[in-house]
Amino acid sequence: MNAKSDISPDSVSSTTLEEFRKVVRSRRSVRRFTDEPVPDEVLSDCLELAMLAPNSSNLQPWEFFVVRTPDLKAKLAEACLGQNAAKTAPVLVAVVARPDTWRQHSRMALEQWPEEQMPGIVKKYYSKIAPIHYNQGPFGVLGVAKKAAGLVVGLSRPVPRGPYSVNEMKVWATKSTALAAENLMLALRAHGYDSCPMEGFDECRVRRLLSVPRKGLVTMIVAIGKRSEKGVYNRQYRFDSRELVHYL
Repeated sequence: MNAKSDISPDSVSSTTLEEFRKVVRSRRSVRRFTDEPVPDEVLSDCLELAMLAPNSSNLQPWEFFVVRTPDLKAKLAEACLGQNAAKTAPVLVAVVARPDTWRQHSRMALEQWPEEQMPGIVKKYYSKIAPIHYNQGPFGVLGVAKKAAGLVVGLSRPVPRGPYSVNEMKVWATKSTALAAENLMLALRAHGYDSCPMEGFDECRVRRLLSVPRKGLVTMIVAIGKRSEKGVYNRQYRFDSRELVHYL
């Protein structure tokens, strides 16, 4: 899949805003789906849009495992604790964070730069800065050293605080991957399809079924399809924004 060309900000209009509002407000976590298949071109386009999500240093620390074959899908639904969304969806997508691909993707960023001339700052970042910033070293020793240096330098000026450990790299990758999952679900809604992001699953079984790489983190499994008549269980509500949004 190749990303489509950039769209000018000038093309965004009030009509676009209203359509986006409809997409966001009509997206629901659907628990039951019809057996109508999801066309390949729709699924492909939604995954392509998912991969356009903002992500740290454009290192794209994610992978998507698309499950459509009935036997494997049934086993994956069982690993999802038999949830109705998993059992009835025609497609299941495991969204996997990859905290371990930063080195390979740094090289790919240099090799696949889309313009003829690469800015010097970009080349320096991927060839020199990223290999230090994300590298934790054997047994995390380099991460500890970077943290100590950050504490000292941070006394006099702002410095990036991490990631300083393997666990912090997991958080780093998961944050970007979650953004991609949201893009995926909104893209599906824009196409007229629905989804349900699931965190309730047996990760050991999921990893084994899908041959997820050892350091990959199954962030969520997204059920995909057309919502059935009783696919949405309850009314949507959110807490009062005054409790959660702070204007300073």
